[in-house]
Order: sequence, then C-alpha cells, then structure tokens
Amino acid sequence: MSSLHRDYQTEVVLAEPGQFLLRQGSLPEPAPGEARLRIHRIGVCGTDWHAFRGRQPFFEYPRVLGHELAAEIVVVNGPSEFSVGDLVAVEPYLNDPDSPASQKGKSNCCESLRCLGVHCDGGMRPEINMPIKKLLHADGIALDQIALAEMLCIGAHAVNRSNPDGSETALVLGAGPIGMSVITFLRSRVDRLVVADLDVARLAFCREGLGVEETLRLSEGINLERAVRDAFSGQLPDLVFDATGSGASMRSTFRLAAHGGKIIFVGLFLGEIPFDDPNFHRRELTLLASRNATSGEFSQVLNAIERGKVDVGPWITHRMRLEEVPERFPILANDPTVRKAVIEV
Repeated sequence: MSSLHRDYQTEVVLAEPGQFLLRQGSLPEPAPGEARLRIHRIGVCGTDWHAFRGRQPFFEYPRVLGHELAAEIVVVNGPSEFSVGDLVAVEPYLNDPDSPASQKGKSNCCESLRCLGVHCDGGMRPEINMPIKKLLHADGIALDQIALAEMLCIGAHAVNRSNPDGSETALVLGAGPIGMSVITFLRSRVDRLVVADLDVARLAFCREGLGVEETLRLSEGINLERAVRDAFSGQLPDLVFDATGSGASMRSTFRLAAHGGKIIFVGLFLGEIPFDDPNFHRRELTLLASRNATSGEFSQVLNAIERGKVDVGPWITHRMRLEEVPERFPILANDPTVRKAVIEV
C-alpha cells in the first residue's frame, strides 16, 4: 500500500470562528480495519454553520469540518465486504464498542463518542481514513443523496425516540434541514402534523415539497400557546419536536405539549434550559433528548432513499467546490435563502 500513501493533501480548516484556511495535511496509510475513502460530496450541516459562528458546543479550533459524506473506497486494509470503487455512506460517530452505552445499543451517545468534524477532523478534504465498520454500501444511490443521508438519520432517530403510535398529534418547531428530516419520517406515523417556523419560504417548501398540509407562521410578539391551540382545534399536541436550536423556543415547548405529552429536543442549544417544575409535573410530560443516530437508522434511511421513498435533491439550494469554501462559506452563512448547501470535491 505504500504507493497509495498520501503524505499531503489540501484540507479546508476552520482556524477560528469566521475564518477558513487551506492547508497541507498528512494522510497516513489506513490502519488494519480501516479503509481510505475518496470524498465526493459533503453536506453542510447546522453544526458546521454553528462552528463557523463560534456557537457550537463540544468544539475546539482549528478543525477540519465535514461529517455528511458521500465517498468511494480507494483502499481497504483487512478482510471486508467492500471493494475498491464501491460508493459508501459514512456513519461519522466514532464510539467505543465496549462502553456501557454502546453495549446497550446506544452507540449514538457513547460516553467517549467522537463525531467527525466536531471532536476530530472531518471530511473537508479529498481523502480520509475511516473504520470499515462505519461504512455502509450505497452503490446505485446518487452522490447528493448519500451525502445527505446522515442529516435524514437525525430526523429518523428523533422520530424513533418519540415512538409515535399513529393516533397522536405532533408539532414540529423549526423547518430547517433537521426539522424537514423529522417531518420526512414523522408524517406517516401521526394522525395530524403541524409545522411552525418564522420563515415563509421554509413553510412553503414544507407544503409543496414535503406534503405537509398544515403550517403555522410564527412572528415576533405572537401568543404562541394560543396560536398552537388554534392550529390544533383548541387542543395542544401530544408530541412537540424542537429543531430550532433556540433556547427561547425550547423553553416554550413546556407550555405547548398536551398533558401526558412528549417533548423531543432535536436541536442543540449552547446553554441551560430552565422550566417551571409544577407545570412539568402537572402535565406529567416526558422530555427526550435526541442525539445523532444508530447504525440501524442509517440502514433504514439508505433503504428509504434507494426505494425512492425519500428524495433530498430539491432540498439543495447552493453548491460550492471544496477549494471555494474559504471564500463562499462566509457569504452563504449570511444568506437567508440557503436551505441546504453541498460541497463538491
């Protein structure tokens, strides 16, 4: 494999909040049990935008971002079901298989979990080495769809966490990519769904692109509880998903869930979320955090994409080349028309 060793390659590095640099990085030969991947597509996640703005928890600079990856096998070191040239999706969560959480099937929230592009360098580079066990076959799936599979997995996991029984009503706060991922897997599992957001264009896309029948436009000064009750015929929803990452929005959910209902925090907020304990107990609410996704959910999502049940192509509004990231990323970070951006390598 020495002929395939890459001493240096150009990487895109977030040196500090607001500043990307191009640097030459070293890539060793893949260790036993690893594969070298050639990156073809990188989805830009909310985590990447937050890191750029300096608002991402569990984060240190400098860092190579990128965990939504579509890749091709270049080298495999060790026995494997993969072959050179295979297209793969990447499960970017590096967990300790012997940890208590992993042993319970919760590898997504392992005590020592490291996520690509957050706790360790990610995929904003031409090639990367990854554990073979973190790869999933994706031949026959378009590169854009592969890259955005991880984003969809976040939504699938949140819905699975809530365990809807089909008779419940649900409110999704936040119609960005993560909110849309939740909607994608929630729609068929609840009796009634309402999506709320501040942005008219996002709500329009939910109606036209995702088949959501009921949306709620939020605005400054709105009486949120009253607006939600009006949307649900005087009642409050059984399930409330918050995909905003906004502390104020997350605090509001305790007033928006019905008695006996569930609140699912999908977005991540850098700070504390206080709530009124008597209200929480009176309603006997269930509060769930939703972090990452499991290997089984990656298979679930890729299967849905392959069968044509999910198409994220229309979600993509902006593209850039890897070498354009230092110049274009700051511009797109302030562009309200961005729904989903993809980097081509």
